[in-house]
Amino acid sequence: MTNTIKTDLVLDAKGLACPMPIVKTKKSMNGMEPGQVLEVHATDKGSKADIKAWAESTGHQYLGTIEEDDVLKHYIRKSSGEEAQEKKHPHTATNEEVAAAAGNDDIIVLDVRESAEYAFNHIPGAVSIPLGELEERAGELDSSKKVYVICRTGSRSDLAAQKLTEKGFKDVINVVPGMSQWTGETTSIN
Repeated sequence: MTNTIKTDLVLDAKGLACPMPIVKTKKSMNGMEPGQVLEVHATDKGSKADIKAWAESTGHQYLGTIEEDDVLKHYIRKSSGEEAQEKKHPHTATNEEVAAAAGNDDIIVLDVRESAEYAFNHIPGAVSIPLGELEERAGELDSSKKVYVICRTGSRSDLAAQKLTEKGFKDVINVVPGMSQWTGETTSIN
């Protein structure tokens, strides 16, 4: 399997036993910027549960684990405090409203999370354009369609909705609370 998940840092914790993969992961995360994705390579089978639990207990986002050969590749996104950011885009929709509209040819569901987040869990048919790439890739979207913008909590999607509106998109809706509480259908690489 070829790994196409974009990460910001790769940590080699192969051959280390508990608690060392967590100790090294914590140290690496401390040096990263909020929102960046860390890929941890480990051979300790217990690291899957350990890293997931650690990420959740510290507020970081555990994205998932892929096993390739005998190496576990864990993906974690550093928390950014985005839950506390002020929302500015005036038009919002609930997860339920998006779930009801999904599959309609007249709408676009735009997922602006990082590619690793999208790979592990996304709405079927959603278009993936990470927030950091939206400026140069907005032209890939049909501006005549209603665009539902989704991220993990509604903060990055709020910024993306503002950017699209500034670029002339007429019907842009920020989805709140986003994928962190999505209960509708999802697709994953697993």
